[in-house]
Amino acid sequence: MSLSNGVDSRQQKLQLPNPLDLADSEILEKVYLTHLHDDYKCDVEILFEIVSSVILKTRLAENKASQTVFRPDFRTMKLISIQMITTPRGERYVHQTTMSILQQLRSYSWDAKALVTLAAFALEYGNLLYLRDVATPDNQLTNSLKQLNQVQSRSDPATKLVGLVMDVLRDIQEWARLSTLDYDIVEVPSLTDAQQEVPVVVYWIIASLVAASSNLVGLSDYTLSDFQGRLSSAAIRFKGHLTLSCEQKVRVDEYSKRKKDISKPKDIVEFLKLLIQYDGYKVKIYDGSTKNRIDIEVFNQKYVLLFISSLDRIEDEISLLNSIYDRLKENPNEIIKDYKKEDFKIFWIPIVSLWDDKQKLKFNALKDTIKWYAVEFLTELPDTDLLKEKFNFFGKPIIPVLTPVADTLNEDAMDLIFQWGIDAFPFRKIDGDELTLKWKWFWDAAKKANLGIQQVNGDRYIFIYGGADKNWVQDFAVAVEKTKGHAIILDTDTIIDHYQLGKDEPKDIRRFWIEIERKRLKKHKDAVDCEIQKIVKTLLCLKQDQQGWAILTKGSNVRVLGHGEPMRQTLAEFDEWKEKVFQKEGFDVAFDEYYKIKLDEIYARQQCAIVKNNADVLVTITCPNPTCGRVMEVTSVNYKCCHRDAPAAN
Repeated sequence: MSLSNGVDSRQQKLQLPNPLDLADSEILEKVYLTHLHDDYKCDVEILFEIVSSVILKTRLAENKASQTVFRPDFRTMKLISIQMITTPRGERYVHQTTMSILQQLRSYSWDAKALVTLAAFALEYGNLLYLRDVATPDNQLTNSLKQLNQVQSRSDPATKLVGLVMDVLRDIQEWARLSTLDYDIVEVPSLTDAQQEVPVVVYWIIASLVAASSNLVGLSDYTLSDFQGRLSSAAIRFKGHLTLSCEQKVRVDEYSKRKKDISKPKDIVEFLKLLIQYDGYKVKIYDGSTKNRIDIEVFNQKYVLLFISSLDRIEDEISLLNSIYDRLKENPNEIIKDYKKEDFKIFWIPIVSLWDDKQKLKFNALKDTIKWYAVEFLTELPDTDLLKEKFNFFGKPIIPVLTPVADTLNEDAMDLIFQWGIDAFPFRKIDGDELTLKWKWFWDAAKKANLGIQQVNGDRYIFIYGGADKNWVQDFAVAVEKTKGHAIILDTDTIIDHYQLGKDEPKDIRRFWIEIERKRLKKHKDAVDCEIQKIVKTLLCLKQDQQGWAILTKGSNVRVLGHGEPMRQTLAEFDEWKEKVFQKEGFDVAFDEYYKIKLDEIYARQQCAIVKNNADVLVTITCPNPTCGRVMEVTSVNYKCCHRDAPAAN
């Protein structure tokens, strides 16, 4: 019988693994099998305080010193203590006892498993510490207990190990606390990474305490540094994930606070500060017009065109905004739709994930080309996610328009500004809608007249032209072709087309002008209709130009309604103003600017009032007498409001 028991014991020993030979991944698989739901309640806080006061010899808080009933009870901890001090010699049995303890504590949380085991260890370890340190020469009971426990001949074999266990246990409890705060794993992913390490760390805490308990009573002489090394290795990995978790939590908390604050800012300055300032760092603003650094208060009581972009391929946007800046500076006190031009500022916030030397050089180069404001920094923004969420920024440049109280006037005015330029001021969506409506009738008229030309989108330019002078029509077509083939036009990817009214079908001319005349005969009652009436009258006046007329369109926008010869000369002298194409909002703006110069030159001495671009034009009419031919003098002008059904007209 005894022989059989001895064989079974040896076979069992051979089947048990040496934990020091196991990889942590193998240990993880074994430990996970012992864990169930965290159903059993454990008074972790009071138990940790009591254990700490025993092991670290600290004073227990008064409110906890009188607490004698807590979970788990003494019996549970004592049974585990007995298991540990009765573990047979050999690392394999340390593993066996460790797995047995984990099985007993299967319904405890991970931090409670380690803490209860430490408390069980403290029953024996604390007794030794107390008896060794207490000095009571006259207390016979204490002296007898010292003798029975052979205190004088026993050393403290676990000082370093117990200190490490206490540190690691604090980290586990911090992880447990963070885990109960219900953070999104996407926002704090390192909490999940830490969780993968916890079972291994708990295993090595318990295994180390089992080995230390056996050494404590003299049953074994384990090299505790081996266990301490494995525990330390696992604890370092765990600590790394925990540290990242804490950093991620701080960012999430800061994000939540900023998100809450940014939803109800005091004004635009506070709003911008929440976007770009953090940790008390006062970000300076770069003023592109003076190349100086200024304070963010420059935006106080201002409307802000907030340019948000990366640093890649934004030269066109910068050129556009430079032109808008110039146009805002022209007559800055001008009030349009109750908004003053000088109250609008352009502010650039670049979004860069990593500010390396290459990106810094790129930013500085781009910064030197702007005329407006930019964030003067070369570090990551405090909350790019907040900025992206607030403005739906996904990499494509955007321009939200904000009011002085940080309300959103337009979520993204980029397309609006590209299509309409300064005409879209103050850059609300409704301004774009009104401009579209302002010209919709024109494209509808072109469609009804079967011209074969339709409203286009984007940056495509079209010259629509016609006239009675065939030589002028031919010269104008040649000038357009020459301009569209110019190197500047090709380099800027500008697309220019032209369409001669009636070239293929002479009846188109009559149909087109009939549609224009029909618009003039309709009643109009709102501001947009009044604008349309001015355009109609302008077109009908241009129709009478003896040489010809031309219309320049950009996408849906009709940019220039022009007299024939000034339009032709503007194209013919493209070399004189070609550089303006880079400096202005686009080809159309540069064209319009030079056209006005030519218009003034050609009609300077003529007795005719000419209102340029989308306004009334009093056509110049020559004397019908073939022996005269001189321009006739305007002797009277009548004005009537487009509201023809109004009771009074001026």
